[in-house]
Amino acid sequence: MAIAGQAADVFEAADLRTLELRRSERIVLVVRQNKLAAAGLAIVVAALVLSLVVPLLYTVDPLKPSPDVSLQAPSGAHLLGTDTFGRDILSRILHATRLDFEIAFSVAGIALAVGAVLGAFAGYAGGIVDDVVMRIVDLMLSFPAFILALAITVMLGNRVLFVIAALAFAYTPYFVRLTRGEVLKLRDAEYADAARVVGNPPWRVAYRHVFPNSVAPAVVLGSIVLGWSILDASALGFLGIGIKPPTPEWGTMVADGSSNITTGQWWTWLFPGLAILLVVLSFNWIGDGLRNLLRSA
Repeated sequence: MAIAGQAADVFEAADLRTLELRRSERIVLVVRQNKLAAAGLAIVVAALVLSLVVPLLYTVDPLKPSPDVSLQAPSGAHLLGTDTFGRDILSRILHATRLDFEIAFSVAGIALAVGAVLGAFAGYAGGIVDDVVMRIVDLMLSFPAFILALAITVMLGNRVLFVIAALAFAYTPYFVRLTRGEVLKLRDAEYADAARVVGNPPWRVAYRHVFPNSVAPAVVLGSIVLGWSILDASALGFLGIGIKPPTPEWGTMVADGSSNITTGQWWTWLFPGLAILLVVLSFNWIGDGLRNLLRSA
């Protein structure tokens, strides 16, 4: 009997190793198939590294106006040219990258944390708590996120902290609804019922078993909200409601260069516009890759 039990343990361990190996193979296969996600991750990492390292070597003040070199085309002295005030566009884009990434990660992080916790609580508690939370969420979702953020920014002001708060508030309901839906599906799952049967209190079942398995879709949404946040922050800056000039920010740089579209100074708006395009696309590609990866896990 002992030998039979040991053999069963060996076969069970072998089955577990085989299962883990197959899962790892699926993950590797998904990563290889999602070349766009890998490219997006490479672009985001490269942008972060460049924004941190290059300003240490390329020490041109992004705020210092130089009227004598205004609207100069890209050259050896100014690799991406200068704007209307003679400020170096490359230096401004690099400093704007840090600011826009700070906004994006702050907005996505706050909205994910608050929305996931609130959605999980509402979905697991149910009853009047769920009704109250979801009616508030429905009210907030009746406004487009950008319009809601725009209204809040107008009321509070255009400081970086207020822009982050406005965008995080606008995107939190999306995480609440998504996480709440996942919790509703998982709170009556077999493993949750088993945890209750052995005597776990409701809070422990929710915290240890239901919530960890319900946040994966919210993480995928968070990677996409990173791109949305950059778009919205840039749009607010373009409209003159977001980050206040002369602080370097991609949207305000595009707004400054838009007056030069018809006069031929294409570099004043093209390069910050390309930065927005590449980074937002990259976050969308990363989100698609995360979704496929979580499905295969």
